[in-house]
Amino acid sequence: MPKPSRAKEVPSHGVADAGRIFVADGDLSGHRDRLRERFVSGGSDALPDYELLELVLFAAIPRRNVKPLAKHLLARFGSFADVIATPRERLLEIDGIGESVITQLKIIEAAALRLSKTKLIGKPALSSWQALLDYCKAAMARAVREEFRVLFLDRKNVLIADEVQSAGTIDHTPVYPREIVKRSLELNASSLILVHNHPSGDPTPSRADIEMTRNIAAAAKPLGITIHDHLVIGRSGHASFKSLGLL
Repeated sequence: MPKPSRAKEVPSHGVADAGRIFVADGDLSGHRDRLRERFVSGGSDALPDYELLELVLFAAIPRRNVKPLAKHLLARFGSFADVIATPRERLLEIDGIGESVITQLKIIEAAALRLSKTKLIGKPALSSWQALLDYCKAAMARAVREEFRVLFLDRKNVLIADEVQSAGTIDHTPVYPREIVKRSLELNASSLILVHNHPSGDPTPSRADIEMTRNIAAAAKPLGITIHDHLVIGRSGHASFKSLGLL
């Protein structure tokens, strides 16, 4: 007679169904196989966020039921995108999260960001505006500190470089117009798109944002460098200085 499957005792990671979950070895393997098959046949749309997150966690936690951990991460941080963008120090606050899990999540985040950026490379930024917005949102919308980024463009408005010029606190980052102009000359850039985020989530430009943008434009104009736009990125959306008549 075949021997019955031996059950594994799996910690619940503090999720709502607290206590312990018992998963048979065969059941755990079968569950993972079924999830992979559904993903292969139906893509990411075939899976809710917690199951997609389970797939990511499989590689980091090969012998444990990761469904409770996936659900706990989503309950704590929000969507799948919120989880993979969560800073390392906050992820470490979660019981059951170690370096292997964090590395796996950050690989997914880096891959998503690189894919978004690839859609901009070699194309005129102004005619690839939605791709540019998608990239900026992926790169900055969930950051916990303000970052000021500059997209440097050539004469044909093709992206030359994408650089974070400075990072600050939750509501301020220092910006130095002379340094931005200097870097533009080093790269032989003809125009710029300025981007910064508001960790508060509200992308409405502040008075300081408006003044800072005018200072950069004033420093760049004598050298023939055009400021196409200044985008403010928030979790709830984005604001365009050009669309708002501020540039």
